Amino acid sequence: MQIPLERLDQIANRFAELEARMASGTLEGDAFVQASRDYAELEPVARIAADVKAMRGEIEGLEEMLGDSEMKAMAEEELAQIRENLPEKERALAVALLPRDAADSKPAMLEIRAGTGGDEAALFAGDLYRMYERFAAEQGWKVEPVSMSASEVGGFKEIVANVTGSGVFAKLKFESGVHRVQRVPVTESGGRIHTSAATVAVLPEPDDVDVQIDPGDLKIDTYRASGAGGQHVNTTDSAIRITHEPSGLVVTCQDGRSQHKNREKAMQVLRARLFEKTRDEAQGAEAEARKAMVGSGDRSERIRTYNFPQGRVTDHRIGLTLHKLEEVLAGPGLAELVSALISEDEGKRLAALSE
Repeated sequence: MQIPLERLDQIANRFAELEARMASGTLEGDAFVQASRDYAELEPVARIAADVKAMRGEIEGLEEMLGDSEMKAMAEEELAQIRENLPEKERALAVALLPRDAADSKPAMLEIRAGTGGDEAALFAGDLYRMYERFAAEQGWKVEPVSMSASEVGGFKEIVANVTGSGVFAKLKFESGVHRVQRVPVTESGGRIHTSAATVAVLPEPDDVDVQIDPGDLKIDTYRASGAGGQHVNTTDSAIRITHEPSGLVVTCQDGRSQHKNREKAMQVLRARLFEKTRDEAQGAEAEARKAMVGSGDRSERIRTYNFPQGRVTDHRIGLTLHKLEEVLAGPGLAELVSALISEDEGKRLAALSE
């Protein structure tokens, strides 16, 4: 996709204007914050646009040199090199100019729930959580559990964690859906392969201004926590259940000993779910744009299979199979899947724009 010269000039002029404003020393408060944000977002785009314009100019200059017998050989060699590199640079610019998901820069709430498969599904949910923990560590992100329900055999019936860092939601948003595992469970004495599943949901975590919750819309119940946890489980009503009555969303948290902290964590999850509900409704109204995405984010959609006997991972949305199961579950290998999903999404959205 070739970006018109007028658009390149617009980008350059806007960037020059922002540079001048930032250097003027006259910006203060909110105006300075907004200008800084605009500058940071536009700078990489402006750099690529400048490269594209320069390469196009070089092609024009070299084509004029082809009529010079002494310079022709050198001009042909340089032309071939630039013409080979320009399409990649043009695509990078087109991708940079794609409409951005406003939530891409936000932290995320990661929810993993054991699905079909009983104890084996809970163990697999634990495997997935550790995979995301290790991937997050590779990215320099921080993962903090918000609530969890541990399984008696290990793993989790459910775990919710907050993931913070740079570009968290942008990289994790295509992980939402059903993850399926095929392997021989540790409890299987006959060596038969079982299929189990766990559901992953990745929700962008909103800022306070993104979601306004009326306290009058909340029904808050306290109750005695259940499960492992020592004496306090049986003696303290520290568990919290919050019902947002207009939407019907219910959030519970019983992990901490402090009722106040459990309430704070439950509200954090509720805000994320309400924000995602609002986003889903908005995207539903933009159905055509949503069709271009790699994944709909539908939690019932089977997106990936982890096959242990064959040591492979298959992402069904893009038809990609990697024969490096251990590397994926260890974290680093997940980066290859994430990159492929992002690239596929960019390609589909570029194609949709050119139709």
